[in-house]
Amino acid sequence: MSEDLGLDEDDSGAVLRTVGRQIKLWREAAGLTQAELGALIGYGEEQVSAVERARRIPKPEFLGKADEVLGAGGKIAEMKKDVAEARYPKKVRDLKKLEDEAVELCAYNNSIIHGLLQTEEYALASFATRRPTFTEEEVDRRMAARMARQEIFDPATRPVFNFVQCEATLRRPIGGKMVMRRQLEHLLKLGELRNVDLQVLPLRCQENPGLDGSFRLLKLKDGTTVGYVEVQLFSRVIANPKEAQILDTRYGIIRAQALTPRESLAFIEKVLGET
Repeated sequence: MSEDLGLDEDDSGAVLRTVGRQIKLWREAAGLTQAELGALIGYGEEQVSAVERARRIPKPEFLGKADEVLGAGGKIAEMKKDVAEARYPKKVRDLKKLEDEAVELCAYNNSIIHGLLQTEEYALASFATRRPTFTEEEVDRRMAARMARQEIFDPATRPVFNFVQCEATLRRPIGGKMVMRRQLEHLLKLGELRNVDLQVLPLRCQENPGLDGSFRLLKLKDGTTVGYVEVQLFSRVIANPKEAQILDTRYGIIRAQALTPRESLAFIEKVLGET
């Protein structure tokens, strides 16, 4: 399968139009119709047409098979990396670039488990709650993006992480009881990593400077700190130093009010036992 592109007019559109033109040129040079190419690589005529018109994002296997069948000598296959980046929504690509530049990532979440901490089934369940609903292709696209971002935990490149999760996010059974149990078990494993501090902000806390909603802080290699907020239909990178400092101050208070990492893991184990 290839994936529907909810085409934003950003650089991904240009990449996919270039890929589509290249496939069309190689197909016509080989004297094949769209239906004939589709039959040879295991895709339907409609899918080949959609890729050539930049209406669908080809998966790596599509490009690899097309390269082989059309005798492109690697010229189509080598576009896999560019297409892989184009698969992700622009805001996800922008956020991933910031995360790749960060030496420390901090995040407070009061409604859902943070995306970097989510299991695949928990992430899928969270996307299923979206209204209006996503198409299957859009869910696939967003799932791929979310799971790819978790590569940041790679020991070779990983920065320092601190996550503060509101207790409510541990008790909200997104996806059902078993999905939530596996999600809590996953949190316990991540919390054991030496570069990850995972903290819980108990509901019993009377004060919470994070009531305005979840947010992230990214401390970059050049010494600057930027914030990131996402609410309903909007997301925003906060690069203004004064605004980023406000979020930094709020996060410091939240972190101080939360349980320590060791206490937090014990708390998560307790919630797991109750789930």
